[in-house]
Amino acid sequence: MDFTELYKHSSGLVSVSPGAHFILNAIQDRLIVRRVDSFQITRTWLIGASSPTATMLSKQAKASPSQLLEAPISHVGWSCDSEYLLAASSKRGTVDVFKLRDEDWNARIETGAEGLVKAEWAPDGRNILCFSEWGLRVTIWSLVSGSSTHIQFPLHPDRGYTFRSDGRYFVLAERHKSKDTLGIYDVQDSYRLARHFPLPTSNLSSLALSPTGNHVAVWEHALNYKVHVVSLTGDVQGSFAPEPDPGFGVRHVAWHPSGMFLAVSGWDNKIYILDSISWSPTSILELSSRISANATLWREPANWLESTHGRGFLSYERLIGPQTITVTRADSSKAYPKSGTIQLEWNKNGSILLARFENVNSAVYLYDFPSASEPFVPKLRCVLANSRPIVQCRWNPIRKGSLALCCGEGSVYTWSNEWVSEGGVEEDIAECIGVPAKQFETQDLQWAPDGKGLVLLDKETFCCAFEVEDENIDV
Repeated sequence: MDFTELYKHSSGLVSVSPGAHFILNAIQDRLIVRRVDSFQITRTWLIGASSPTATMLSKQAKASPSQLLEAPISHVGWSCDSEYLLAASSKRGTVDVFKLRDEDWNARIETGAEGLVKAEWAPDGRNILCFSEWGLRVTIWSLVSGSSTHIQFPLHPDRGYTFRSDGRYFVLAERHKSKDTLGIYDVQDSYRLARHFPLPTSNLSSLALSPTGNHVAVWEHALNYKVHVVSLTGDVQGSFAPEPDPGFGVRHVAWHPSGMFLAVSGWDNKIYILDSISWSPTSILELSSRISANATLWREPANWLESTHGRGFLSYERLIGPQTITVTRADSSKAYPKSGTIQLEWNKNGSILLARFENVNSAVYLYDFPSASEPFVPKLRCVLANSRPIVQCRWNPIRKGSLALCCGEGSVYTWSNEWVSEGGVEEDIAECIGVPAKQFETQDLQWAPDGKGLVLLDKETFCCAFEVEDENIDV
């Protein structure tokens, strides 16, 4: 991999444009846009005070540098066509919008007394969603008309809402008269209410819309393991609750990309695969300390980072045959025990399911799922065992067999099933890659939208990594 220089950021606010031509980052109250091909700065904006009154108050206070940074940028984002970008400040209650190709154009949203918890783009790239404090409402602001639409009492500002894959409908979990409800809003008709119906949950934790847009999975709070699947007309299609009751609720729900299966997991170290006909388990994947001979254990080499001085790469140790891995026993007498899944995610085509468990927090489990023409027998494919707890793990958004993860060290780790041997056979490969920078610890990572590069983030700096593509090499 080739790595760029280090650049500053604040609060992890780094975002690659949807076209992968520009990269945006925030430093306190300043926005910076760079070209991805050269990393030269093309635009920069300084976010001002929220109003003349606020400006006067800040002048009278004669604030220190630390006070001037009391209200930094808290959210950034690109529109879907990379034409516009936003910078929101939750403490100021403002959202500033800029146009990439017109440095003088700008717009501002001021939320006022209702406050601001979160701001993000709608899929059409011309509307902005602003969630107020205390769950009062979500406001959709249009850049085209300048008008706003208010929806009362969203249940959660960080989850419990989604758009259909084609962007036509906005699905929002709401709380009315102490009851969970679901609102379906028509985006093309200025977010007019299309349907509104009660949910079978008593205290909804979150929701997940199927890739086909026909069903919504909703599940209860952390003390009630129950998942319901409802249609967009409000009809309950099915419900699932394991027996015996595991005592704690659902942690993660993930739809298969085809919409044919629903993966459900909680604190009991089990993953239930529900089919879309009966909404009952067709397979149960359970965490075990024993790894069968049919699966591969990839183990991180000891002290490899020190031996390479962070400037090389090394393959994981590949262990074939029955192996064991340490699984920490959780204390079930404590609230939220250290057990269960902390990540559950399918790859792009649904052939592999990724799972991370809290009581084996240094390992990644990859499960193979058969195609529609094969017998449905999911099985463990491999385990990536690292020496330190994994802090982030992400699938490549374009390539179906490419994965990257980090452990808070000066390194990044990759797994791929795209390697082709000399005999023309596809093989798995797992590598440890050092980041050639001093005092850099990878705390987070994100793929570029085109899947050709990675953004690696430390607490205050970031860099980008790109795979080296060999062209016209004579062997």
